[in-house]
Amino acid sequence: MINTIANTPLSYTLLNALPVAVYTCDKDGRITWFNDAAVELWGRAPEKNKELWTGALKILKPDGQPLPLHNCPMARAIKEGVAIDGQEIIIEQPDGKQVIVLTHPVPLFNDDGVLTGAVNTLLDVTEQRNSERKQAMLAAIVTTSDDAIVSKTLEGIITSWNGGAQQLFGYTEEEAIGRHITLLIPQERLQEETEILTKIRKGERVEHYKTYRRHKDGTEIPVSLAISPIKDRKGNVIGASKIARNVYKQQLAENTLQQYAENLELLNTIGKTISENLDVQEILQKVTDATTTLTGAAFGAFFYNKLDEQGESYMLYTLSGAPREAFEKLGMPRNTDVFAHTFNGLGIVRVDDITKDPRYGHNHPHYGMPTGHFPVVSYLAVPVVSKSGEVIGGLFLGHPEAGRFTREHEMLVSGVSSQASVALDNAQMYEEIQKLNSKKDEFIGLASHELKTPMTSLNGYLQIIDRSLGENDRNKVFIQKALLQINKLSDLISDLLDVSKIEAGKLPFSLSTFNLPELVDEVADLMQYSTKTHRIIICSDIHDLVVHADKQRIEQVMINLISNAIKYSPQADMINISVSASHDKAVVTVQDFGMGISKEQQERIFSRFYRVDDLASHISGLGIGLYISKDIITRHGGRLYVESEPGKGSTFGFEIPLKQQ
Repeated sequence: MINTIANTPLSYTLLNALPVAVYTCDKDGRITWFNDAAVELWGRAPEKNKELWTGALKILKPDGQPLPLHNCPMARAIKEGVAIDGQEIIIEQPDGKQVIVLTHPVPLFNDDGVLTGAVNTLLDVTEQRNSERKQAMLAAIVTTSDDAIVSKTLEGIITSWNGGAQQLFGYTEEEAIGRHITLLIPQERLQEETEILTKIRKGERVEHYKTYRRHKDGTEIPVSLAISPIKDRKGNVIGASKIARNVYKQQLAENTLQQYAENLELLNTIGKTISENLDVQEILQKVTDATTTLTGAAFGAFFYNKLDEQGESYMLYTLSGAPREAFEKLGMPRNTDVFAHTFNGLGIVRVDDITKDPRYGHNHPHYGMPTGHFPVVSYLAVPVVSKSGEVIGGLFLGHPEAGRFTREHEMLVSGVSSQASVALDNAQMYEEIQKLNSKKDEFIGLASHELKTPMTSLNGYLQIIDRSLGENDRNKVFIQKALLQINKLSDLISDLLDVSKIEAGKLPFSLSTFNLPELVDEVADLMQYSTKTHRIIICSDIHDLVVHADKQRIEQVMINLISNAIKYSPQADMINISVSASHDKAVVTVQDFGMGISKEQQERIFSRFYRVDDLASHISGLGIGLYISKDIITRHGGRLYVESEPGKGSTFGFEIPLKQQ
């Protein structure tokens, strides 16, 4: 009997070595023996011959409900004296972990047939049941999934096919299983299958693979594929599982979003471009190109609302999508009923097929589309109206296919048209200002030139008077002051003449090779002689730095920078000048310790006639010295710059190329 065998060393060793839980109890239910596997299954070791098996275990039904202990398989085997084969229960261990087991209790009898106890074998099937549940869950997911889920062998033969696959590709399960996966692959994409199977054979996954697959009716469907290798128990790859998702709506949304982003970027670009541009031709070309792109038109044009000598034509100004010559061969459009709506400012015209519009085809001499004209069917025309309400012109867009323009296109072109009208108004104002500036520059040039002669005469007369007066003559000091003011006035006139020459592009240059530090020393000595309020200090010890430039003009720049440094640092007593070389550039800086310049003003001080009046309204000057200096340095291929902070002084510097050896 088993209770007798269990007490032998051999039997004990054999049973204890089993990976299956085995235990025995007497007829009263006290545990008499158990193996190590039983301890592991229960989660603890009970006391032999003392503890009832009913106290060692907490048992549940398969559905998780408590199972009365007197109805447990072991209790029934002892009570009924019969074996209970394979009843499933759940054992809850002390730490709360639940184990699913199959029980096999068998009653034990002595030689007289009297019940002495029972032996129970417990098989842990937790992993098996969890796997079964998982498989059932996965099967349910596969069956009900909207995505196509297909499995295939490494040779590409379809082995499973769910309802999602039938819905996506049109083939039933019976039609698909057993056929090759190339059933779904367009001819030009067959190499993709080879690439995918190569990765699968290596055990690699393929995720988010965007491609096209073929429906039963021949249409191609955009899909995203996720493909995983299928392995046997030994880890060998035996096939592949493929999930295919229809991404048509996603692709459509992405394309729409991309188009929206591109349109927005184009609108921002065109808005920035035309707002910063004052050239009418460039503005209108940008607008025409942008609206043609935004709408997908085959061609676009801007016509000015101007009549010819006969009072019946409009003027083509810009064209996009076709060469200008091709259009002009056809002549300008007549004042037709179709065009009149736009040029009379009556609103936007958008027609899916202009050839069917009641306004079309009634005008001499063509009565419709001229021979050789671009084939316009879809038609969109938007008037460009100025702030005053005048119709400046119209944007006209065409396409040879019907129904190509939408309400969204209409709104986009209307928005660009509004921006264009503002830009054109600004350009017109700029042209008027340019004309006034031109007249002003002409006047300054003439006036400065005319003033030079009397100023030269005055200077000469005053010098004669000065030389004729004795040293002790009390009028001599007034003559010298007058000469000083005459010199200042002469410098201002010279600056005005330079501005006039700069504007006309005729400021003369005479290039020569010279040593820049020597020129700096000369200018510093000259300026030191003319000022008693500031010490001019050379802060560098470079003696040889050869440049090829206009020596007189560079001297003019340095005098201007040092004069400004003295002028705008009335509370200081020192000016620092340095000369250095940086790469292939010679650098000269002039530092003062005066009132400084704000960031906002730094951007404007090199403009013509700009002065920092809020800081030094009492300081004389026309605000043209830096403008002239910048032009001189720029024409030398250099750069004039400023570094400053209010209250901490300013450093002006310029760079010019070194003479190449």
